[in-house]
Amino acid sequence: MLFLEYLDQHSLRRLGYTCRFLYAFCSSAELWKPLFLEHHTTGRFGGKWQGSWRATLLGLAVDQESKIDCSNVFSDVLHRPFVCSHLDLSRFATKIPRGNQITKLDNLSYDEFAASWTEKPFVLTKCIQDWPVFQTWTIETILKQYGDVEFRAEAVDWPFSTYHDYMKNTTDESPLYLFDKKFAEKMHIKVGREEGAAYWKPECFGPDLFELLGDERPAHRWLIIGPERSGSTFHKDPNATSAWNAVLQGSKYWIMFPPSVSVPGVFVSRDASEVTSPISIAEWLETFHDEARQLPECIEGVCHAGEILHVPSGWWHLVVNLESGIALTQNFVPKSPSLHHLSEALSFLRDKAEQVTGFERDVTDPYGLFVERLQATYPEALEEALRILDSKAAHKKRKWEEAVGAGPAEAEGGGFSFGFGGDDDDEIP
Repeated sequence: MLFLEYLDQHSLRRLGYTCRFLYAFCSSAELWKPLFLEHHTTGRFGGKWQGSWRATLLGLAVDQESKIDCSNVFSDVLHRPFVCSHLDLSRFATKIPRGNQITKLDNLSYDEFAASWTEKPFVLTKCIQDWPVFQTWTIETILKQYGDVEFRAEAVDWPFSTYHDYMKNTTDESPLYLFDKKFAEKMHIKVGREEGAAYWKPECFGPDLFELLGDERPAHRWLIIGPERSGSTFHKDPNATSAWNAVLQGSKYWIMFPPSVSVPGVFVSRDASEVTSPISIAEWLETFHDEARQLPECIEGVCHAGEILHVPSGWWHLVVNLESGIALTQNFVPKSPSLHHLSEALSFLRDKAEQVTGFERDVTDPYGLFVERLQATYPEALEEALRILDSKAAHKKRKWEEAVGAGPAEAEGGGFSFGFGGDDDDEIP
């Protein structure tokens, strides 16, 4: 299979015609999807979805594709994605152990959230019912009203009508996920507590400190649409932010772990800049779900239409659509009394600058900008958050000195320096 990855589309097509065994291998979606994305380097695709990446790239209608009987071709390489694309997701999303079940509440006030819930996952069941989009948006109504609008689906922009065709006719192990950060501008909708707004931030989450950045804040809200099996593999949200995810249609299975937990099957580089895990959600579920469910820190549950889920900053989470659906999500930095989340965001912006994402290119110093805005509006909160950062850094330094058996003078006088940042964080957009 590795050799086939080096072939261009024409060579791959011709090689597949030599025998049925090579036809089976050369027709693999795992080969044709990268070729399609490479061919559309601008990210834009205005063609027609033909039912497979191969047929779409080659412009072959369904009746033009060869029908070769490959029933006597046996290969684990071909069998694995087939099994994963036909996995029954319900067996992972049901019979959740009582101790793992995510807390479900009707609603919360901001005072309740700030006092007890900023560092815990939860689901609110009666929070978004008065949003106009909850009452009017379905996949079909979006198709009717915005079918010609181009949305971002991972690495490609295509009209929603084309993505809709893809959703209805794909056997991908990991279906493309529509995940668009500019949807409000493209759909010409208002967001916020103003007349004619399509939806607004739930009041329970209170002040979002990144709002101080105004138009210079990083990307923070997304429209999410996808078919069954689509979703996001394990990741932490960007820039040490928390998030909420509101389901308008469909249902999603979530499995989550606190920041300090080593998730089975997920391997993180020393600086937390790279996360390695199985290629697909289905493969992780099939291989590691049972083991992960046994961890005492495991939190899991299903978020249904009309419900909204809170993801605290730093928490590992995997989410998968149990059926085709629509969701809106937003990242934020809550102003909690402990200032834990503010200190984490400041730490990430300061100490992991190379991992900061979502800012426009003209914002060259996100940390400095955020500190400046905080100083002007919440100077006491900024001072306390920076004190918390200094305290954490000193604690980590002491632990290092204890580990290497060096005194303060020795540790400071060595031939190299060791920088300590904040807690691990990473993102998958």
